[in-house]
Amino acid sequence: MVSLDLRHVASPAVRDLLHLVNHPDFDRTQQQIEHLGGCTEPIRLTGRTTTVSTTTGEVLRSYAASDEPTGSLLTACGNRRASRCPACSRLYAADTYHLIRAGLSGGKNVPDTVRTHPRVFATLTAPSFGPVHNRPDTPGGDIRPCRCRKLHDPTDPLLGTPLNPATYDYAGAVLFNARAPTLWARFTIYLRRELAARLGLTQKAARAVLRVSFAKVAEYQKRGLVHFHAVIRLDGPEGSTTPPPRSATVTVLADAIRAAALRVRVAVVSDAIGERELTWGQQLDVREVASFGADAELTDQAVAAYVAKYATKSADASGILDRALFCRPCQGRGATLLPHGTPLPCTACDGTGQARPLSRLPVARHVRRMIRTCWELGRLPEFAHLKLWKWAHMLGFQGHFSTKSRSYSTTLGALRNARRAWRTEQARTHSGLPEPDPTTTLVVGHWDYLGSGYSPGAALLAAGVWHRKELERQFIAEGGC
Repeated sequence: MVSLDLRHVASPAVRDLLHLVNHPDFDRTQQQIEHLGGCTEPIRLTGRTTTVSTTTGEVLRSYAASDEPTGSLLTACGNRRASRCPACSRLYAADTYHLIRAGLSGGKNVPDTVRTHPRVFATLTAPSFGPVHNRPDTPGGDIRPCRCRKLHDPTDPLLGTPLNPATYDYAGAVLFNARAPTLWARFTIYLRRELAARLGLTQKAARAVLRVSFAKVAEYQKRGLVHFHAVIRLDGPEGSTTPPPRSATVTVLADAIRAAALRVRVAVVSDAIGERELTWGQQLDVREVASFGADAELTDQAVAAYVAKYATKSADASGILDRALFCRPCQGRGATLLPHGTPLPCTACDGTGQARPLSRLPVARHVRRMIRTCWELGRLPEFAHLKLWKWAHMLGFQGHFSTKSRSYSTTLGALRNARRAWRTEQARTHSGLPEPDPTTTLVVGHWDYLGSGYSPGAALLAAGVWHRKELERQFIAEGGC
């Protein structure tokens, strides 16, 4: 390799890129980056894998990450958040789309007869914790002035913020986010009970003939509160392969959802903030999902695309953060314990437990107030189990952004395994390797986490890959061929 004098190149990233380009194994480095599809923060692994014949003990194939030009194997981060990794989040959205679509119209081991089952698209919202700036509309669809007498622009940063921050119930808002998964769990319990009552059955008898299947995603509103979008379907006792009773109609399902949502209550008792009762908001939307090709706005395809879109969004959609705020060395405690139990103040955070001072966070005042409320409530004994300080960057919400019942459809894991098997087969065919026989071969591997991210020069190559793939997608979307 020719030695380059790059001292005149001011940019460290460009210097690193030139070093990579002039490396003898640059093609392999570029191949790895291309394979990641533009992932912004890949995982670096070190280790090796060996394929051995179980009959002769002969080593048939071996691979070591140390043989790579970078000394490590790069794998995609798999982050679902578009703010963290656009490439991996797009793949996550595609998987979620197929998962939702399969539960509505069949496919992925789900029979197409599932499209005849009653199914609705429901949205459960958060209650009010005080008036906020908004864009109310008239029955005719026109936008009216806010309570502040101003007609807000759709991009106005005031939207979703309290009209009077001094009287806004920040504690209630944070606790709602924290207990939203509990509210959903109780909603599903009450939903089954309401369905049984409407069908004139006991709960035991209802379980023998009826099953509730669902898939849901969480979305943040501008005011920093989560609400849930859910596809809810009625099946027979065996799930998607069996139909529900004829008496279990869409109307029965919609009525049961509305009644169940009204019944949900979660009590909160605290000496510091008093007694609270958390409920769902009054805005509850329940609409039937029509079959694909029907003359309706809410088809199975539209619902799947809608849910997939929100599955990759996170708290950053409300202008807040998607990284934890607690100090990693002391795990947010502000101190570490010596062997004899004496607390030693953490030098990384100066004993605050915060990775960054809350006053310096690049967020809006309303969001900062909710984060600070999480931190303050998280220190109270009655809320210690919620670990609000750990989830302050999510404004208290600690549930999964997308979940589904077991029998709704396939799983994200199954989709990823199928994609991994396909890629493995493509690589084997391309390399001209024989088809492996699991009865005569054994694959032994050992891998360790080395770190994450690219070198500065490799990051430029990855950005170029992502940009090119985006242009290709736009070209195809606009009708190119």
